[in-house]
Amino acid sequence: MTDDLMARARAWLAEDPDPETREELAALVDAEDVAELTARFSGTLQFGTAGLRGELGAGPMRMNRSVVIRAAAGLAGYLKAKGETGGLVVIGYDARYKSADFARDTAAVMTGAGLKAVLLPRPLPTPVLAFAIRHLGAVAGVEVTASHNPPRDNGYKVYLGDGSQIVPPADAEIAAEIDAIAALADVPRPDSGWSVLDDAVLDAYLARTDAVLADGSARGARTVYTAMHGVGKDVLLAAFARAGFPEPVLVAEQAEPDPAFPTVAFPNPEEPGAMDLAFAKAREVEPDLIVANDPDADRCAVAVKDGADWRMLRGDEVGALLAAHLVARGARGTFAESIVSSSLLGRIAEKAGLPYEETLTGFKWIARVEGLRYGYEEALGYCVDPEGVRDKDGITAALLITELASELKERGRTLLDLLDDLAVEHGLHATDQLSVRVKDLSLIADAMRRLREQPPTELAGLAITRAEDLTRGTETLPPTDGLRYTLDGARVIVRPSGTEPKLKCYLEVVVPVAAHAGLPEARAKAADLLATIKRDLSAAAGI
Repeated sequence: MTDDLMARARAWLAEDPDPETREELAALVDAEDVAELTARFSGTLQFGTAGLRGELGAGPMRMNRSVVIRAAAGLAGYLKAKGETGGLVVIGYDARYKSADFARDTAAVMTGAGLKAVLLPRPLPTPVLAFAIRHLGAVAGVEVTASHNPPRDNGYKVYLGDGSQIVPPADAEIAAEIDAIAALADVPRPDSGWSVLDDAVLDAYLARTDAVLADGSARGARTVYTAMHGVGKDVLLAAFARAGFPEPVLVAEQAEPDPAFPTVAFPNPEEPGAMDLAFAKAREVEPDLIVANDPDADRCAVAVKDGADWRMLRGDEVGALLAAHLVARGARGTFAESIVSSSLLGRIAEKAGLPYEETLTGFKWIARVEGLRYGYEEALGYCVDPEGVRDKDGITAALLITELASELKERGRTLLDLLDDLAVEHGLHATDQLSVRVKDLSLIADAMRRLREQPPTELAGLAITRAEDLTRGTETLPPTDGLRYTLDGARVIVRPSGTEPKLKCYLEVVVPVAAHAGLPEARAKAADLLATIKRDLSAAAGI
């Protein structure tokens, strides 16, 4: 077994085009580090509907140039098999370690396969890439990013010509093309033949952001902004200036791209501590709201002054606010969300007489809803202009929430006031999440198996009226690895994360509220129910 492992490692080493990972792997081979080599050669990073994502390093279980070249060749083979010979592939990338290298490798592979390839001019937000695909008439797009993952990670996200991310069966067909590649030497990679775009594509994206805001709307809200060490700052500032909003006050320590993400443990606005510097800046300058992007700027976080201090709004709260704002502006079309998001969106759409759809988790599904006008997901993702970007977009979402805050400000009101109104109108929809990060992925499989074999019959004293194993699919949803429990006035969904080593449990309780005076009591009741559901679910899952 050890001889086979060492042979596979040496074979990989012999064709690795990257001197850094060659040196890293050579040291492991020389040291005969069986444990580490086993971890890196125990399989291959699986190409799925999220593309690829993983830790940087040498070997087939890590993100590196060898893995990316194979992925690019698989995508090229898939496109050619679909008759897209000679089509254009546009490639974007963020500012993480190796992102520019992976993007250039992709361009070389596409060129060598007879396709046309263009690179975005520099590290830019993921939504610019999603926009560019349709704007340029491309047959596919690639974004090199690990979004809000830790600094040691990188990833590879694939879009097709409709501007939305791949869904089955495209992922399996691309994976089959990857598996068919015998050796990197079989993948032509010329030194030239692709081009680098100028700023015209970015200018076109910024011009499209005009469509997000209403003509003559209020633009007076003042913001504090953090780019979370990512690529959002310049594009967001340009969009805000174009719209006529006051220039955001920057969180200087997090304003510039930095792949080390030195001020945060995880560069995700949802993670504890990630927004602390933004809160400190807000205490200093007293804006109307805080806006944050994740590192590739496809997500948008919002924080507000709540009493004496600042707090971040949940993704479901921002999702409801944006929906209410669009309804008030007379938006028509389908409102959609993933199954893990708050059911409040359905109530808002129903009252407005608008079509509403639930999808599986991820914007690869939300973006495909027919007639989509607005889609969101609780993990801070919002699609507010599907004609421009068929994906979540943290720049246009920031524009729209700042427009709403501006209109409310003119009336002496706040985002929290509007949330109170929505609770009285539709019931208090309170959400929370039980999220467990693991090093051993078998713990997630064990928890899912335990819940399937010994399902709970009640949580927080509320009887489970319906238990669904989503691997079987439903009348409206294709199969996925997840469990959904419906309770009297509550809902729970349990699923493994598609992009991180996490088990994620999404909780919602709905408490009727007769009037604004009843909100404090309703919030206390909801908080107690959520805490008890979380405790009981944790025990049932053994996590």
